Amino acid sequence: MGRGGLDSWKRLGYVPVQDFDYKGFGTFTRTISRTLEYSYDDFVISQIAKGLNKTDDVEKYIESSGNWRNLFKEDQISSFANGTDTGFVGFFQPRYLNQTWGFQDPLWCANIDQSGTECSLTIGAKETFESSIWDFVPHNQADLTTLLGGPAEFIKRLDFLHDQEITYIGNEPSFLTVFQYHYAGRPALSAKRAHFYIPRYFSTEPAGLPGNDDSGAMGSFVAFSMMGLFPNPGQDVYLITPPFFEDVNVTSPVTGRTARVRSVNFDPDYQDIFIQSATLDGAPYTKNWLDHSFFTDGKELVLTLGANESSWGTAVADLPPSLGEYAGFNSSFSTGRARRGSSSNRGGGGVTLRYDGKFGVPYEYA
Repeated sequence: MGRGGLDSWKRLGYVPVQDFDYKGFGTFTRTISRTLEYSYDDFVISQIAKGLNKTDDVEKYIESSGNWRNLFKEDQISSFANGTDTGFVGFFQPRYLNQTWGFQDPLWCANIDQSGTECSLTIGAKETFESSIWDFVPHNQADLTTLLGGPAEFIKRLDFLHDQEITYIGNEPSFLTVFQYHYAGRPALSAKRAHFYIPRYFSTEPAGLPGNDDSGAMGSFVAFSMMGLFPNPGQDVYLITPPFFEDVNVTSPVTGRTARVRSVNFDPDYQDIFIQSATLDGAPYTKNWLDHSFFTDGKELVLTLGANESSWGTAVADLPPSLGEYAGFNSSFSTGRARRGSSSNRGGGGVTLRYDGKFGVPYEYA
């Protein structure tokens, strides 16, 4: 359908509410989700430009990929239908052409929304598409984590999203939320979530897929989750979790080489689902993610599993790439949670890493 509201996007840095765009196509709704999607689109364009050595385009689209921040309202609260405060502050909100704020209940279009809100492509639909503001997150996980109060508060919000069934695994916007714990230094919690949703919502029965498969989306979620290598779409990043199988082999159709993931202490009852240590081609490997060369080069990842969460993949240097700076992390593994709204989470007291402009290569310490 292309990008509607493109003139406003270029001028304001967001798609405004009720923006009549005679050049565009479709309804003038979904302004929050479109703003976040356009931001990510521009990020992906920047990565293509990088590969083509188009330096000016890289800088241009990296800059516009940060436009998602223009719709983040730091003081926006979220309450249940009965008026109970969820306890979280800071959500995306719509804005008008004159740059004033509009309003959308952060729980409209959520799995638990009983208001009858329209959330699709209809004329009267809201400003998010097929999901709530809780689900919509941008590609820059480091800055997002900081905006939401730091890694401990980010984990608390993710837990709330899943535990309160605000999100629905039968809809694509929920997929990455299962694995976003990796970006907060808690990959074990991603494994725990994956093993909760599979098999609770997925099975080999005729109705074994929740929602619409949408051209293979649900099947892909299951396949990547059970392989233990979940991709962040548009990036050269695969998030590592223990596979649902003792041995996984994938042969590259490009190189003909076979990549292998092998689990030591594999538990068919899925009680021991936490990575204790890992090796990549025989060398110790602590990063909680891989790039695509794992498949094309036919590498071997060996995961040693156990019953308890470990420090594997929790160091800041082991987190997946992000455009922003990781900040507010303790230098040692900790499962503690920060207080709500603690300013100490906003970039202070921990290790800070800066994205070096290249995906798939090491970070540089700031």
